[in-house]
Amino acid sequence: MMRIGVISDTHIPDRASQIPAQILEDFKNVDMVIHVGDLVDLVVLDQLRSVCKNVVAVWGNMDPYEVREQLTEKEIIKAGSHRIGVMHGFGSPGRLIEFLTEKFKNDAVDIIIFGHSHLPCNEKRGDILFFNPGSPTDKIFSAVNSYGMIEVNDTVEAKIIEISNNG
Repeated sequence: MMRIGVISDTHIPDRASQIPAQILEDFKNVDMVIHVGDLVDLVVLDQLRSVCKNVVAVWGNMDPYEVREQLTEKEIIKAGSHRIGVMHGFGSPGRLIEFLTEKFKNDAVDIIIFGHSHLPCNEKRGDILFFNPGSPTDKIFSAVNSYGMIEVNDTVEAKIIEISNNG
């Protein structure tokens, strides 16, 4: 089994000075961490790598040039027999799933992990699981701060985890 910690839209240092402690503690027990963009500062990757060496990240629309030149816009990761598409997303939150479906239409993915809306999403559409961990530091569009955990075996078990007391 493979455990993947998923985080997005940290907006550090704009929304918080660091990743909440609850997440860093939880990510000590994962095989991989995926950050789905809007890190804003590359120090976020250092914080994640301090608890898990295997960190995959893509850039988001709020990431400055220094972040974009280090990361790609889109990644495809293999986890067991599953293919995972990773992309931040852009534009209207209401059209994100359609936008991402189009972006990954030729990639034969089983899971699409995205961010951008700051709204947690764990929804199967057709054969594809769409997963957004929400934001651990910002509540502008959501009542909760959250992150995600995905366990990949023969099947995929994905869950949104709410942060208690900001961490």
